[in-house]
Parts: sequence; structure tokens; C-alpha cells
Amino acid sequence: MIALPAPDPRILQRRDEILGALQAILPEGPFGPAVIGDPVRLRAYETDGLSAYRQPPLAVVLPESTEQVAAVLRYCQAEGIRVVPRGAGTSLSGGALPLADAVVIGLMRMNRILEVDYENRLAVVEAGVTNLGITQAVAEEGFFYAPDPSSQLACMIGGNVMMNSGGAHCLKYGVTAGNLLGVTFVTIEGEVIRIGGGHLDAAGYDWLGLITGSEGQLGLVTEVTVRILRAAEGQRAMLAAFRSNEVAGEAVDAMIGSGIIPVALEFMDRPAIHACEVFANAGYPLDAEAMLIIEVEGNTEEQDDLLGRLAEICNRFDPISLRVAETAEQSLAIWKGRKGAFGAVGRISPDYLCMDGTIPTGELPHVLRRIGEMSDSYGLKVANIFHAGDGNLHPLIMFDANNPESFLKAEAFGADILKLCVEVGGCLTGEHGVGVEKRDLMNVQFTEAELTRQRAIKTAFDPAWLLNPAKVFPLENNPLLERAR
Repeated sequence: MIALPAPDPRILQRRDEILGALQAILPEGPFGPAVIGDPVRLRAYETDGLSAYRQPPLAVVLPESTEQVAAVLRYCQAEGIRVVPRGAGTSLSGGALPLADAVVIGLMRMNRILEVDYENRLAVVEAGVTNLGITQAVAEEGFFYAPDPSSQLACMIGGNVMMNSGGAHCLKYGVTAGNLLGVTFVTIEGEVIRIGGGHLDAAGYDWLGLITGSEGQLGLVTEVTVRILRAAEGQRAMLAAFRSNEVAGEAVDAMIGSGIIPVALEFMDRPAIHACEVFANAGYPLDAEAMLIIEVEGNTEEQDDLLGRLAEICNRFDPISLRVAETAEQSLAIWKGRKGAFGAVGRISPDYLCMDGTIPTGELPHVLRRIGEMSDSYGLKVANIFHAGDGNLHPLIMFDANNPESFLKAEAFGADILKLCVEVGGCLTGEHGVGVEKRDLMNVQFTEAELTRQRAIKTAFDPAWLLNPAKVFPLENNPLLERAR
């Protein structure tokens, strides 16, 4: 079980005073009250995508501008009040999990697109704009925003920056960090800093690289400048089904080793295939143990060439079936099940943990075999659905949250998978972040000296450790967090 620090009783005793002060900073506006203190309404913010853990916050504030965010942070810093940033709450690692003595700053009302510059291929948006909303805003002119998390319909760009989110098409276009040009950043003292902007690389230290993926530990991002790209002439997908996970993993390694970079290369194993087929009726091969969805883009000739070469590679591994889409509609049918995969697995298991580790692609066959052995050992089913091209694994461990023993087994199973990822030369997280889920595994990947250096950076930005506390860094033997209490 993941431990959270005990709330500060002095802060809890001042709850009414704090609510009054926040209401003075953020008066009610056109969207209704900007400060939430009612226990019933606070329940909506008690958890995020890691829903096995719940904790209502002290209060929630809903600012509508960078200036309002800065004012709230100045007040919280002066009063020693912990702060938890929140976008859409889709974090699967508990990154937005509140604390009982913390103020949640929700950025969902900051949802304006401030500027689109097609000539320089960029867009400036507020942190509460959804990932898909950026593409929808520029699609009419033939542009798109590349990173596409599975939650892109709901997840917000500010949270994408904080977790350095990826997605199915990041094999070719890169994760958030590779598509980011600048941010407006607010420190715990309420200082507003603008980093980067409408150019490819800012002078001096790479502050943008430091902030991206920092999980709300260093400050809050309120505005984001992203790179937009010209959409390709067309896309087509193919589906390749194999007799085992290991053979499918070998096929992935061969494709990447060939030098061909598809737009997307997704993996689904037998449990995932069956769940998704019942859910979406996409025509998936139910006799397969593993399946790959491969997408390429370009003009018709480029698509034909790439799909032909990739089909040749797949044929070396004796696929059960190989289906190449001839039309956009057929491509959509191939993707239909994958896009609804997480919901589909939810139909066959009351609960599941979605893990997020990254490995070298050459280790896929070995790692998939070991996950299968762990599944047998723990007596818990697992469905493997992940971004195979960049080795970003998303095993879905099925369990029953109403059964404490089942939950504890699922957590231990997940920890063993992540330890395996590090063991084979990978890392604890690819795109979901550390949050609370992987916090106590950080010393598996990092030495104490390395963690000390990381904590020192956190302290430089947030001396009292008020920003998103109890996340990322292990609580055990953490003198800085203990002192901050």
C-alpha cells in the first residue's frame, strides 16, 4: 500500500480561514464559484486515474488566468499550505492525488487557444486546453499536434507537459518534450516566468527540458507553446497476428532494426485481443496469441512501399494472418479495438492497474515471457497493450479492488514488472510519470547520490516542499520532506 504523509493539524484547524482567504483572491466569476470547500463537491477531486487511492483535499480553486494562479501560490507559500496541481485528472500514476491539508489548483477553466501561427508552425494555448483540442483547432488548415495519449479527448496540455506524455504516434514524432517550444511557468512564490517561445531553441540552460516531466514538483505551467505539423497526405494500417508473444516481440525488434520507422507500432496479446473484439467487433483474429497494429503515412506510393517492406519482415515470422488496409475505412476498423482497449478490459475485470515501464525493444521477447511467468505466479491475469515501437509497456494487471489481498498482489506484480524493466536496461516510466505509484521504486533505478541531486533541484525551486508533496521521491529516508513537515 502507498503511504501518504499525515496532514498538518494546524492547517486543518484553519480551514475556514483559508477558504475565506482563497475566496477573497478568487471571487465568483461567470463560470460560478472559483473556490470549492463543500465536502460533497470535493469528492469529485479526491482521486485521479489511479483510482485505487482516494483522499479529499482541503479545498479546490479554479483560477481563470496566470495572474490568479500566481496569487493563489503566493498566498499558499506565505501560509505554508501544500499545493497539488490538477488538469483533467487522467493521471494513471496518482500525480494529481490530493492530500488532506492541500489546496488543489485545477486548471480546467484556463482553456483558451491564445494564438495560432501557421507560418511558424506553432500554437500558444492555456494549460487547460485538451490534447485533442489543439489538433481540432488547426485541422481545417491541414495541421495537427503530434503527441496523442489514449486519453487525448480529455487530458490537458498542462498535464501532458508535467508528465511528458506520449502516445501511439510518438514512435515517429516524439513525446511532448520533442513538440514543445515554450511555457509560462509560475513558481511557488508566485513569480511568473516565460521560458522558450516561438523559436526552436532558447539560449542558455535548458530550463524547458527541466520543467517538462517535472510532475508539478517545481512550479505550475499555465500557458504552453507547442509545435504544430503539417498533416500527411494519408495514413494506412496493417494488422499482423502471431502464434506467441515472443514471436511478435521478435517481429517488432526486426522492424525497428530494419531502419523503417512506422508512424505507430502497437502490440496486443490474446486477452487484449479477445476483450477488444467483443467490445468493438473490429474483426481481430481470435486464434492469435499476439497482434501488431502498424501504421505508415505519406502519399499512396510511399504507403504501398512501406507496407510492402513491413509485410515482408512480418512474413519472416510466420504470421497467422496479415491484413493490409486498402482504404481509410479499413484502417479505422483496425484501430477501432485498440482505441477502446482500456474500456474493453474494464468489461472483463472489475479493476486493473495500468503499468508503464520502458525497455530496449530487443528485450521484448524476454520481458513478455517473464510477465507471463509472473502472471502465473501471482495468479492474476494480465493483458498486454502497449507502444511496442519505442518499448513503452502498458501491462494491464486485472484484480478486484474489493478484495484487499487481490489488490496487494496486483501492486506487487506491478512492482516486479517495473523492476524487470530496469533490470534489462529500461526505466520505471515512459509516459505516465512517477507520481505516487512508482515513488517508492525510485531507488531501484537511481542511487541515493542521484536522488539527493534530484531533491536538491526540487529544494531550489520549492524550499519548503509545498508543491505536489509525497510524489516522485520516496518518503523513507527523505530528510528534506521530513523537515518540510
